[in-house]
Amino acid sequence: MRAGMLALALGLLSLRFLPTLPPGWLLILSAVVGLGLLLSRLYPVGFFLLGLAWACTSAQWALDDRLAPSLDGRTLWLEGQVSGLPAVKDGVVRFQLVDAQSRRAALPQRIRLSWRNGPELRSGEHWRLAVTLRQPNGLVNPQTFDYEAWLLAQRIGATGSVKAGQRLSEAGGFSAWRDSLRQKLLEVEAFGRAGAITALILGDGSGLSREDWRLLQHTGTVHLMVISGQHITLLAGVLYALVAGLVRLGCWPVRWPWLPSACFLALAGALLYGLLAGFEVPVQRACVMTALVLLWRLRFRHLGAWWPLLLALLVVLLGEPLAVLQPGFWLSFVAVAVLILVFAGRLGRWGSWRSLGRAQWTMAIGLLPAMLALGLPVSFSGPLANLIAVPVVGILVVPLALLGTVLLPFPWLGEAVLWLAGGLLVLLFMVLEGIALWLPAWLPALVPVWAQLLAVLGCVLLLLPSGVPLRLPGLLLLLPALWGPSRAFPDGQAEVWLFDVGQGLSVLIRTREHALLYDAGPNFSDFDTGERVVLTSLRALDVRRLDLLLLSHADNDHAGGAAAIVSGLPVAQVLSGEVARLAPGLPGQPCQSQQWRWDGVDFQLWRWQAASSGNASSCVLRVTAGGESLLLTGDINSAAELALQRSGLPLRADWLLVPHHGSRSSSSPAFLNAVAPRAALLSRGRHNSFGHPHPQVRARYAERGVAWYDTAQQGALSLRLGAFGEARGLREERRFWREK
Repeated sequence: MRAGMLALALGLLSLRFLPTLPPGWLLILSAVVGLGLLLSRLYPVGFFLLGLAWACTSAQWALDDRLAPSLDGRTLWLEGQVSGLPAVKDGVVRFQLVDAQSRRAALPQRIRLSWRNGPELRSGEHWRLAVTLRQPNGLVNPQTFDYEAWLLAQRIGATGSVKAGQRLSEAGGFSAWRDSLRQKLLEVEAFGRAGAITALILGDGSGLSREDWRLLQHTGTVHLMVISGQHITLLAGVLYALVAGLVRLGCWPVRWPWLPSACFLALAGALLYGLLAGFEVPVQRACVMTALVLLWRLRFRHLGAWWPLLLALLVVLLGEPLAVLQPGFWLSFVAVAVLILVFAGRLGRWGSWRSLGRAQWTMAIGLLPAMLALGLPVSFSGPLANLIAVPVVGILVVPLALLGTVLLPFPWLGEAVLWLAGGLLVLLFMVLEGIALWLPAWLPALVPVWAQLLAVLGCVLLLLPSGVPLRLPGLLLLLPALWGPSRAFPDGQAEVWLFDVGQGLSVLIRTREHALLYDAGPNFSDFDTGERVVLTSLRALDVRRLDLLLLSHADNDHAGGAAAIVSGLPVAQVLSGEVARLAPGLPGQPCQSQQWRWDGVDFQLWRWQAASSGNASSCVLRVTAGGESLLLTGDINSAAELALQRSGLPLRADWLLVPHHGSRSSSSPAFLNAVAPRAALLSRGRHNSFGHPHPQVRARYAERGVAWYDTAQQGALSLRLGAFGEARGLREERRFWREK
């Protein structure tokens, strides 16, 4: 039977790796064949086919619930109920609307909305809203957060922005109570850490700042500030230990069997905590795992420690197959598997601190392959940080925060307990800040599959009990994943990446020994593409330093992310067409006409000196490798284009970056005739408010037979300059959740 359970789990897990979903008839056939094989007692194959068929069917239901293409970009009046806890940041209210209905069209069951300068919203309220709807779509770049996969995993079928609205009914029920509790918690004076306490109690991390999340990421302690399996199991463990302690002291009633009572109390506490946190999918997963562990402890210890893990995996995936799209799913189950591998079957007893220390360093080793495969930052300071933070948060802060929340109805008492919890968090964050400054997180480059498999084998060897041969050689198997050889480029060629940064621009040009970044993307109030997209992509591409950061001009969509780049990577030089308008503290020198050569690749720089400021001041860069050329134009307008034509700079180019994102004020016919590109690269945001590219501009390129590459449609674009090949968009790498 265990073989059948493993096969069922593999079938469910296979969903994550499918480039496209099988057609419906094939899923029906798989289910029928699977049932037939079960009747024939071929359990492993039958269970595998049934698991795969169910996972694909569930995923197809989620895809079918997406917004229809005909409604993409349209503004409709709709009605629905606010779900979850709305988050307010920098004047923007973000929330989810469920059971949305419109008289004009059928809508997805769940929609994620934003409302700039919107009113106060409460969970459970019913609203009538005018919404500009969008199909689920996100930026696609090397090894960055996959927003589209996250939306599908949440079964969110559309996004949108609210233009106007009217409240139809007030909030009521449990969701409204949770929202009011959040307001009370945020109003508590807790040394400025009320947002962190709210995250621990209700699972709402909107009260944590960007700096808080960065600090937690650098120290590998993000899991401590969101309600995860660790919080649920810690509370269950405390309640279980409370009963066991009373039994040892002889204070437990003899007529009540202590073990069933301890398990029941622990499970009840875990479920109540999960309900308080909203019972989202990660919390459901934690509660399921806790329940099965307690059941195993009560009745099935003879089956071994792996049984509850496998059963929990099946329960979670059968309930929500799309959980495989979430990194937290993989990390949580791998973490439990590592702990079982390390602690199960060991002889002798270890003290609490020795067990905690061993758990931290083994978790760091065991989770390393998963972190590499998921493209997540690796915190080498994580074992030390967690050795301090886990007992502080789990044993002190969380119990105090829960106790303070329960005591809030009593004047001063609840606030005093929460004040104490906030003070402990302040001290903890001070310690974590010192650790992060000492050893920040490391984001590895893209790791090939063969290196990932070697890393898995190496980690398993390292985690085996002491005395087992071949443990130390496991370190050698980690080297290809940690310090693999850098990608080499021959002289006379350059790799070009046009990153997908929405309505903005960022281009990487890399030769054999040098790297240049042309613009750094925009920085919005709550999303810095320089940090979240460009810097992450640079590290994924194994770019560890920049010889030149060239900011065409100072507009936010081109230079907004520059500060994050400068703070995250060594940058030898910064040039800009508008140095005076750069962010304060950002070093920079004026862009002037010059030329140089790196590794057989020629660079020529030009700026219209007569331009006063703004788009016309953009630095223009021409790169030539092996006789193939690329012209990067920033946001120059038709006047600057004319000046460029008269400058004497060679304009003929195989690749042209469409000036000013395709604005009508640029890409004049004379300029296009002078450049005569065979292909055009366009960086823009999908459904941007400027209407870029303008239809007239698009028509000019089409009339000349210029191949068209668009980041909004194809994701980040890459090409090899000097090889005379084609550009490749990352959306060409098929993923079933990106199907149109």
